[in-house]
Amino acid sequence: MKQVTVPVLAALAKVLSGATVRWIGCEPETCQRIYFANHTSHLDALVLWASLPKNIRNLTRPVAAVDYWQSGPVRRYMATVFNVLLIDRKKIKVHNSPIDMMLREIGDVNSLIVFPEGSRNLSGKMGEFKSGLFHLAKKRPDLELMPVYIDNLNRVMPKGEFLPVPLLSCISIGAPIWLESGESKAEFLQRARKSVLKMKDS
Repeated sequence: MKQVTVPVLAALAKVLSGATVRWIGCEPETCQRIYFANHTSHLDALVLWASLPKNIRNLTRPVAAVDYWQSGPVRRYMATVFNVLLIDRKKIKVHNSPIDMMLREIGDVNSLIVFPEGSRNLSGKMGEFKSGLFHLAKKRPDLELMPVYIDNLNRVMPKGEFLPVPLLSCISIGAPIWLESGESKAEFLQRARKSVLKMKDS
């Protein structure tokens, strides 16, 4: 059943969002990657995931908050279909950190979609990045970190709406970055944030 549902829902997500994808300075690859993007809509993770080529999509897990995606039967089902990696922000412990959980789940094969701002940003201006991306890069320096700018999804799925409003949106994926030797957390997060903003203007 799930094998049938996934391609149908992936196609539906792309149709409703009108999403087009641009690969700028990079190509779709099945190597392990962390796709990190701006965050303005609950649709961000699913539309980005659905817009990846099938062979990449099958290896990629969106990371999202458990309190939203477990808040009703439809959302719980969608989280299962899209293989969402759910993080419980209320139960973060030193011995069970989200970073360790993510790395444990992806192993040596899978990729992730993450949103370094944390919560959705409805102001129209991208917020500062939290430290999670830095710790992922530090613990797994081999992973390609792919900056992604998602444009217009906040209008496709406005706050408080249950169903999306059909509009055109664009997803721009840029060349990978890595944590540089001697680079501080603050320096890296600022550079990563700028790499996402660069995709907006590319």
